[in-house]
Amino acid sequence: MNRSILDKALSSAGLIVSVVLFGAAIGLQYTHVFVHSQVRDQLAAQKITFPKADSEELNALPAADKEEVGEFAGQQLLTGRQAKVFADNYIAVHLTKIGGGKTYSELSAASLADPTNAKLAGQVQTVFRGETLRGLLLNAYAFDTMAVVAGYAAIGALVAAFLTLGLSLLGYVHASRLAREAKAKAKHRK
Repeated sequence: MNRSILDKALSSAGLIVSVVLFGAAIGLQYTHVFVHSQVRDQLAAQKITFPKADSEELNALPAADKEEVGEFAGQQLLTGRQAKVFADNYIAVHLTKIGGGKTYSELSAASLADPTNAKLAGQVQTVFRGETLRGLLLNAYAFDTMAVVAGYAAIGALVAAFLTLGLSLLGYVHASRLAREAKAKAKHRK
């Protein structure tokens, strides 16, 4: 096979890959923007605010949790990272205190065994609601993390698309040069 033809074939394949990568970059960037804005809009609608700095609520937290929550003191919860901190370092701490360290499942089983215990039934309801909110916030965190990954993947696909495009163009230049050289050799042989 003529080397010039091989270079053109490989360069054409590279152009196709480049177009696919440009399309992937656009799709991934759209995904990043869409998911990130959806998470932000849904969290904003809940109007959850972190406790203010030096508030009794913040100071009552264990040191590690206080440090994590304190990073966002007084701010409205709008990002996936904030959702994770609020779920794991604020709500979870309160749920542990309410349930005495027991899980919802353990409290529910105890409540079923003692149906006349109103205090225990109240703890079950509070822990259930808290765990539900934690789950929703952690889902927001997961989706926001996927949005961030999609954003980085979009950048990677764009870089790869430009690299592939550049290599394909160089392949066409090389194929053209080989074709000219082959013509010159053929002409020189005559």
